[in-house]
Amino acid sequence: MSSSVISHLSLLSIASPRFVAPMSSGRIPNLYWKRWGRMNKRYASTLRCYCSSVSVSEPKSSETSSITVKKRIVSGVQPTGSIHLGNYLGAIKNWISLQNSYEALFFIVDLHAITLPYDAQLLSKATKNTAAIYLACGIDTSKASIFVQSHVRAHVELMWLLSSATPIGWLNRMIQFKEKSRKAGDENVGVALLTYPVLMASDILLYQSDFVPVGEDQKQHMELTRELAERINNLYGGRKWKKMGGFDCLCYSGDRRGGAIFKVPEPLIPQAGARVMSLTDGLSKMSKSAPSDQSRINLLDPKDVIANKIKRCKTDSFSGLEFDNPDRPECNNLLSIFQLITGRTKEEVARECQDMNWGTFKTLLADALIDHLHPIQVRYEEIISDPAYLDGVLLEGATKATCIADATLNSVYQAMGFVQR
Repeated sequence: MSSSVISHLSLLSIASPRFVAPMSSGRIPNLYWKRWGRMNKRYASTLRCYCSSVSVSEPKSSETSSITVKKRIVSGVQPTGSIHLGNYLGAIKNWISLQNSYEALFFIVDLHAITLPYDAQLLSKATKNTAAIYLACGIDTSKASIFVQSHVRAHVELMWLLSSATPIGWLNRMIQFKEKSRKAGDENVGVALLTYPVLMASDILLYQSDFVPVGEDQKQHMELTRELAERINNLYGGRKWKKMGGFDCLCYSGDRRGGAIFKVPEPLIPQAGARVMSLTDGLSKMSKSAPSDQSRINLLDPKDVIANKIKRCKTDSFSGLEFDNPDRPECNNLLSIFQLITGRTKEEVARECQDMNWGTFKTLLADALIDHLHPIQVRYEEIISDPAYLDGVLLEGATKATCIADATLNSVYQAMGFVQR
């Protein structure tokens, strides 16, 4: 899944004397339940679970209390094909730093994987392989949750509810749908390809996300998510929602707008690495679906394969190496990959490589890639050989995600007028 500029990465502290003291002892005040009216035990336990994710500090005085809340991010990658360098540099590598500043939910979007023809025999294996790669790359389960999208059924339920309020014109304008349907042909395109931006919106809004790390090519889908959140808030939120007993979904964030059902999330695009390009065409994004494996570096490629792909990748006939020359897309792409893999600044790489020839630079780049990916590959083999550990991680992640998701879903059902279960 892959966002605009984020203004701050700080923790947010707010005071809420009415709610905090009871919550710190693990209970919800009676006044809170009265606002909701009649609820069954299942819904009550869901809400308690949702509230328990808020970090509560001891009150500073008898009159005020402080809640320290991390902003929440969600993101995911499809399990189809091999996870490649573009997925890693454009998404997963950035998650490693983001998990230190945010409450993070990272999932494997297996429901998105079936929008185009796929191999059903391989889906389960690919899903677990992707989860293992998340962990091998450095996702820390003490800081972030990892789970499988289809293990939280609220994703599909919320998608249906959102679909009822999504104008068909919004979906018809999606660029990716136009491109993929044109390639596949109308007879080979399912309805899911048209409606999967609604599922993506469900993935995000379900968790009341503050920010979503996405690539440049997902900005349009992110904008649709924001529009849908605002549309649902306008159609079913506000005074109508409050009269039905609903509370503001933003009550813990310090934003006191009345009766909002969803947070309106902000996109988060990394400054570098947001779009890693193909090794065979510097104008095309590195992709799992590209017919030639030569176009990408897969994270699990052996070192000899990596070296061979870099040796054979497309370059140009200009002398020297430079960033940001529109006539040299391959040069800019390979330098950017080297910059991200080595952790150096753009200026440092430009100075080091400006007088190099392609033969020297390709050797340097291949060695850097092999050195960087080797520990990931070793850790991956350890994880994938311990299925009980991996299953436990996914179960724990899905359990936490379900708590948050069910609270949101029940709110939406109530706001839209459904009879409570």
